[in-house]
Amino acid sequence: MLKALKNFRKDEAGAVTVDWVVLTAAVVGLAVAAFAAIESATTAPVAAAAVVLDTADATSAAVTY
Repeated sequence: MLKALKNFRKDEAGAVTVDWVVLTAAVVGLAVAAFAAIESATTAPVAAAAVVLDTADATSAAVTY
């Protein structure tokens, strides 16, 4: 029984899986943080563009040939 516990402790096969899980969680966390930063930075410009598009008159700027 003691030999089995020592072998289990020395086995590092699961360590690679743990490394990948931690790395993937870090990448997902960074992606969420980047999305939040981009979303908050683009709220005002998108709202301003919506106002311009809502007040634009599509027929007055039309080019006639």
